[in-house]
Amino acid sequence: MSFDPISLDHRIIYQLIAPGARVLDLGCGDGELMYLLAKDKNVKVQGIEIDEEAIYKCVARGLSVFHGDIDSGLKEYPDDSFDYVILNQAMQQAKKADFVITEALRVGKKLIIGFPNFGHINARVSLFFRGKTPVTPSLPYRWYNTPNLHFLTISDFKSYCADRKIKILESRYLSGNRIVYIWPNLFATDAIFEMTK
Repeated sequence: MSFDPISLDHRIIYQLIAPGARVLDLGCGDGELMYLLAKDKNVKVQGIEIDEEAIYKCVARGLSVFHGDIDSGLKEYPDDSFDYVILNQAMQQAKKADFVITEALRVGKKLIIGFPNFGHINARVSLFFRGKTPVTPSLPYRWYNTPNLHFLTISDFKSYCADRKIKILESRYLSGNRIVYIWPNLFATDAIFEMTK
């Protein structure tokens, strides 16, 4: 399997998911990750996406995707319907992030979540020295056109998991196309966590 054109976050998530697993991808976008999992790992995957153009791209790839808003919940799915639920680069855009995470952990045995780290050094420098809302590669929008509703750090998320008694199984930190090992809350632009109830 050649990963060259695949983004690092997708490579990490791909490696975390077992072959043949049942997967639900919330905010699946154009289905690039779902297609990779179905093709190479024989994963039974379906997605939920709100953007109609992205849904058309999923369908063109032969993927099962439903038009829906993850903020409304996953009531059509019973508990533990999936081995994994993926919530990559979508949680910070959800209006009810806590509810979405709770629902994802209800329907999935494991949750893989990825988000941009607002505590990254570039974001801190922008706020401290320029007094402006940061614009970075992982937070590329201006304050007035960002889809992000929640700006959180890696430390914020770890505290959230501890408060909710959510068990973190794995964590990976990245910056661009490389893994970050030292002081991730300062040097990582993005984080990926695998967790369970």
